[in-house]
Formats: sequence, C-alpha cells, structure tokens
Amino acid sequence: MATEIVQAPTSADHAGDTAPLPAAALSALARLHAAFPIVQAVTVYETAAVHAAQLASLAESGRMSDLDADDLAHAEELKDGARDTLAAAGRLDLIGGAS
Repeated sequence: MATEIVQAPTSADHAGDTAPLPAAALSALARLHAAFPIVQAVTVYETAAVHAAQLASLAESGRMSDLDADDLAHAEELKDGARDTLAAAGRLDLIGGAS
C-alpha cells in the first residue's frame, strides 16, 4: 500500500473558510494575546536561569572557556531583560520576586 503525500494548505489556500469568532471568544483571545509577553518572559527567565546556573558551576570548577563565559553573560542579559518585562507588568511574583 502506497502512502500519498499531500502538501499542507497554507492560510491563503483557505482564506475565508472559517466562521467569525463569537464575541466571547474574541474577548478570551484578546486576554491571551495580552498575557503572551508575560508567559514568554517567564519562560525566557527560567530557561536562562538554569543555563546560567550550569555555567556558574562550570566556572567554579575552573574549566570555563571564553565561549562559556560569553554564554554566561548572554544568559544573564536574557534574565535581566525578562525580569524588566515582568517588573513592568507588575508580575515579578511569577519568578519568585516581589511584585
């Protein structure tokens, strides 16, 4: 039995094929859209914090390369940027800080 491979449609292929969203769904979508930068900032912060901790332990062992040091600096910059985003939103509580 042969499997037929079919190209996935793009959004332009089916423009207008869906019904408009109800008002309640539009409202919910707007709330989710507004929360996305906060969710993204938490994810960036937590990922960068883990990476920074791993690199810090490498530094303590005395085996850190220049590239590792650059990675550590970048992880710290990502944490700072994410923290600033969360501070502006008043949501430092999401990363264990005071709001």
